[in-house]
Amino acid sequence: MRNTDIEKASEALWKNALPHLSVDCVVFGYHQGSFNVLLAKMKGDNSWILPGGYIQKTESIDDAAKRILFERSGAEKVFLEVFGVFGEPNRSQDYFVEYDDNLWHKMRFVTIGYYAVIDQSQVTLVPDMFSDACEWMPVYELPEMVMDHRQIIDKALEKLRDQLYHKPIGYNLLPEIFTLPQLQALYEKIMNQKFNRGNFYRKIMKENILIKQGEAKTGGAHKAPHLYKFDPAIYTK
Repeated sequence: MRNTDIEKASEALWKNALPHLSVDCVVFGYHQGSFNVLLAKMKGDNSWILPGGYIQKTESIDDAAKRILFERSGAEKVFLEVFGVFGEPNRSQDYFVEYDDNLWHKMRFVTIGYYAVIDQSQVTLVPDMFSDACEWMPVYELPEMVMDHRQIIDKALEKLRDQLYHKPIGYNLLPEIFTLPQLQALYEKIMNQKFNRGNFYRKIMKENILIKQGEAKTGGAHKAPHLYKFDPAIYTK
């Protein structure tokens, strides 16, 4: 089923955007123990898509990524980082096979992948004119995706995992004050595996990115876990 809004946008894109180059954003969020990714559903289509779009001739690629993410989802002031480039033949053309050949979107596009981790409770999602919905979906229970967007998410997750012990990823996903069990639960969700508690605690404390804040108040007979926050100076460094 054709999306008439896409056809209307095509003429303006031919005039104002860079051909053959696009941006796709993989935005990870964490809420109530669920590790999620931000997706949109195109009008007239049951499959889901990453927030993505095209680069205007007058803007930088980074600015384009920020604008696209805001327009497609309502998310703003998000730190985005490039993690990959995707350019397999026919990665995007086949999705628009029902449209006329002069449609902007039907060209071959190489896409630049950006990823981010954010506190999803701070984001108010707003679908754009091309979408029926914009929602957080569990990373390990993804719906049917268009084009190569499932592979793009997998690559972004691989990058996130590579950086997990070298950057305080939880800085943007946890409350300002948290316990080590909460931090471990987040890391287990990202890695999709269970950790030995003692080994995890020793490894994370060795990174020197946490500041102890005292003990949590539970009111029970058992010893309460210590509270921590990330060290902003080391985080910035």
